[in-house]
Amino acid sequence: MVNSVTLDKDECVGCTTCMKHCPTGAIRVRRGRAHILTQRCIDCGNCVRVCPHKAKKAVCDSFDAIFGYSYKVALPAPSLYGQFHNLEDINIVLTALLDIGFDDVFEVSRAAEIISELMRKKVAQSGDKLPVPYISSACPTAVRLVCMRFPELIPNISDAIAPVELAARLARKEAIKKTGLPADKIGVFFITPCPAKVTTAWHPLRLENRVIDGAISMADIYKRLLPAMKKITEPKKLSKSSLIGVGWARSGGEASGLLVGERYLAVDGIDNIIKILSDFEDGRLSEVSFLELNACTQGCVGGCLAVENPYVAKGRINRLMRKLPVSRNKASDLTYDDIKAERELEYQPVGQLDDNLETAMQKYAQIKELTEQLPGLDCGSCGAPSCEALAEDIVLGYASEEDCIFKMRERMLYITGGNEADADAYLPPPFRKGGDEKEID
Repeated sequence: MVNSVTLDKDECVGCTTCMKHCPTGAIRVRRGRAHILTQRCIDCGNCVRVCPHKAKKAVCDSFDAIFGYSYKVALPAPSLYGQFHNLEDINIVLTALLDIGFDDVFEVSRAAEIISELMRKKVAQSGDKLPVPYISSACPTAVRLVCMRFPELIPNISDAIAPVELAARLARKEAIKKTGLPADKIGVFFITPCPAKVTTAWHPLRLENRVIDGAISMADIYKRLLPAMKKITEPKKLSKSSLIGVGWARSGGEASGLLVGERYLAVDGIDNIIKILSDFEDGRLSEVSFLELNACTQGCVGGCLAVENPYVAKGRINRLMRKLPVSRNKASDLTYDDIKAERELEYQPVGQLDDNLETAMQKYAQIKELTEQLPGLDCGSCGAPSCEALAEDIVLGYASEEDCIFKMRERMLYITGGNEADADAYLPPPFRKGGDEKEID
């Protein structure tokens, strides 16, 4: 899996902030610089958000890439509408997209509404045959997390493709009919709020082939749209969005569109998702029938490629929704088969210790033994997110025991003949046991 979250080595100072906030333990800090373990990274964007030095970046397609096509279609995510102050009419945003270089727009919210309709029909027809909890497939970060850490829940994930993938298919079909151009002359570009959707645009999780020609950062588009929007006095009537479709921009919107009643949970934030999935794995919360997962705070409005505070953006989306009709887009001649995934999800094991099972078991035993010998503080001073992660790195040859400051202290205690003060000098202040400093009251 290729990742869109990358490291700018020139900006990184090895501060460990990103490492401490990575939910999958995908970051190590070695020799004064962070390193991303790509096989563990799920492109959640947490490190992009928290890095104080802006060393973590999401690689997206350049805006100029659209000019490589004869006809250019923008796929604005509904979360885009929550980025603008005092926006009363979605048509202003869509008209500005045409003004900055696109030839047409197809709102992802339209596809979201269609998927809501088709999924409602499936839920009604399936009755109690659906797995419990039935898990949303819309957030690629959440899906990859399940495939990596909760493989027994893979069968519970909906087999519906993401709204942006359906939007891309429908947009290309409309453009071909409108222009008569061949499919490869039409460029379909998603305006994305998060790096995970960049990755799935390039490497789809559930489709055999790409349907999106590029994914452009919402922050990049935002800077281009603002001056264009200020010039618009009479926006074109382009929007076909409804309350149901736009609602997908914030946490709880998908569940509301499915009309699943009260037996659902809408969980946002990657740490909250991990906790709730752990509860389900342990057999708790069995009364929940549908589980909507959004890795970003407050849903897609909280993506790290968005520009506005997610709570503010969610409030704006809610205000826009009040002015929209409940429904405007019908599935028409589409059936569930048109939104059904082409590929099955698979378990994505990480941290495979060895190809040989017997050797892997031996290494696992070494890791467990070594972990017990480490202090268990998970302080991160060694450059690994936890003592267990350091133990694994040591067994695999990527680190040494003396990377642990407490192991180093033991060594210095031996060298100094048991002098506690000299040994403590090698520890950061929070971990020193002695000293003449004044105690904090």
